[in-house]
Amino acid sequence: MRVTALAGDVPAALASALAARGLDRLHAEALAAGGAPVALVLEPLDEPETRALMRGATRAGLDCHTGEGWAVVAGTLARLGGLARPDPAAPLPERLSLALGRFLHERQEAPRAWRTARRSIPLDRSCVVGIVNVTPDSFSDGGRHLAPADALAGAARMREAGARVLDVGGESTRPGAARPDEDEELRRVVPVVRALAAEVGLPVSVDTRRSRVAEAALEAGAEIVNDVSGLAADPRMAEVVRSSGAGVVVMHMRGEPQTMDGLAVYRDVACDVAAELAERRDRALAAGIAPEQVVLDPGLGFAKGPADNLALLDRLGGIVALGHPVMVGPSRKRFLGAVTGRPVDRRDAATAAACVAARMRGARLFRVHDVAAACEALAVADAVLGADGEGT
Repeated sequence: MRVTALAGDVPAALASALAARGLDRLHAEALAAGGAPVALVLEPLDEPETRALMRGATRAGLDCHTGEGWAVVAGTLARLGGLARPDPAAPLPERLSLALGRFLHERQEAPRAWRTARRSIPLDRSCVVGIVNVTPDSFSDGGRHLAPADALAGAARMREAGARVLDVGGESTRPGAARPDEDEELRRVVPVVRALAAEVGLPVSVDTRRSRVAEAALEAGAEIVNDVSGLAADPRMAEVVRSSGAGVVVMHMRGEPQTMDGLAVYRDVACDVAAELAERRDRALAAGIAPEQVVLDPGLGFAKGPADNLALLDRLGGIVALGHPVMVGPSRKRFLGAVTGRPVDRRDAATAAACVAARMRGARLFRVHDVAAACEALAVADAVLGADGEGT
């Protein structure tokens, strides 16, 4: 008799084991998906809801732990689906059943492509986004790409190294950075976007919190808006994205770059960030932005301390479960310096390691300065994830 443990938190491991023993691949993958372990936090709950949830979880064969105003339910995805379905013997209150049903519906695998204003970007493998800062004061590369010719040369090197998207920003959002006025941001961004879109041959993203800058960049050839405020800073931004059909990165941040460090206070950083991102995503969808336009970003370094950033990388699955592709931007940030002791210009190996950690937790897009290092590391991660036939 031989007893062998499978990687219990990796559905592909179960699918491969079943397929290797004669089950057809599609059936094996379906069974493995239903057997995937899931743990959910539900809050706030009143007392009747808590009691109903306990009864329903017990009948469904789920673990349920409760406290004042909250519950944690854990079990397989298939059993959680059973809990969400109507059961006359142990009905859940409508508010609970609707919320649980919606979560399970959204939790289906994120789209394997990202729709932008000009194309659909495949996400069946890691997508590295090269950073092109056209600022004099960015924390890592300020001043290197101010002139369009310099930006073009840098972008061409990124393309040759494997970048699939270029992200152009004219405002430094490092902690405490002063904000340029709108005309200055336009002067920095638009000529560079126009040159990159015309000559480099990669999708161009504009990193801005201002709708006027986003509009001008989209007219100049950009097709993605990367808004670190999560569409909160400018009330017109959601409409600009909707009307243009641009891809949009909805990022988590609290406050402004000048104030965010003082707002890095969380009860449970992974749950809090996922919940706040879900609210921002919901506002985007309510404004008419299509789900396939949306990418989510946990905002590493934005209103997070070093321990918060590491916890978010480790527990990224809570954001992946929202049902959209996830982008991370760990590149050369302070938390990597806190871990390695390296200065900002020597953190590219640490950046690549953080990207791999995020990829193994489900991220698809990676915003970095050193494209070559990230691409090489992520090629290995993609190969590992695809080694069992999962094809991710």
